[in-house]
Amino acid sequence: MKFAYSSNAYRQFSIEQTCRRIAQAGFQGMELLADVPHAWPVSLLPEQKEHIRKCLDENHLEISNINAFMMNATADTRQTFWYPSWIEPYAPYRALRREHTIRCLDLAAELGAKNIQTEPGGPLPEGMTWKEGADIFYEEFMPCVERAEKNEVGLLIEPEPLLLIETFEQYLEFMERINSPQVGLNFDIGHAFCVGDDPVSWIPQLVSHTRHYHIEDISAERIHHHLIPGEGAIDFAPILSAIERSGYSGWITVELYPYLENPDEAGKKALEFLSKALEQRTH
Repeated sequence: MKFAYSSNAYRQFSIEQTCRRIAQAGFQGMELLADVPHAWPVSLLPEQKEHIRKCLDENHLEISNINAFMMNATADTRQTFWYPSWIEPYAPYRALRREHTIRCLDLAAELGAKNIQTEPGGPLPEGMTWKEGADIFYEEFMPCVERAEKNEVGLLIEPEPLLLIETFEQYLEFMERINSPQVGLNFDIGHAFCVGDDPVSWIPQLVSHTRHYHIEDISAERIHHHLIPGEGAIDFAPILSAIERSGYSGWITVELYPYLENPDEAGKKALEFLSKALEQRTH
């Protein structure tokens, strides 16, 4: 089982510092944040891309995934990560999300990353029904599907609380519209727990969809706030067992973006806990 660490916990550090610290924490993979300060695609020069490759190579890190969800660089005052969304009432805002996603797919192809993940439609604007939101998401999403197919890069939808697609049932309903081998699921274990989707039950059901996992803990109140694994209410040993039984052999990325002040400590604690959970799974 391969654990990576998302660079979105290191938004106060350069990509060079981030790669070094993630490797020193014991991880073999890194999820690359396609945002400031690491890899905002719209302004990323060829020499900067080469620098990312060099930093990864020097620290013996592989890219587990490219995080195309966050768009801090747009400085939208409504919310740090969700906006601009796929279902903005104002079409030019939707275009920002669409074009960012296309650039991330190109970046993934250049860097040799297998997947990128994106937000699942954004919050429903007032007066918009779920079906209307899903229709808009589909229309904006399909040009990105075409680019994903051209680049042979996975384009992964990540269900999230409070956004258009929150649950796995909603994900499957939306996926009925899409027939592409490049579109799949970023299975976020903490998000599933928040919305009452039991990960152990859903892992085998979604085996044909899941291309990448995010892992973090959540409190017993099921509030969407990422915690270090072991500091919340999720029982990870049966979840890791279910992942293993499913035959999944890809990356499981620890995502702890709230821990900006102590990302090294948070990552080390997470890896130590998950390693122990693996032992519990096998003994």
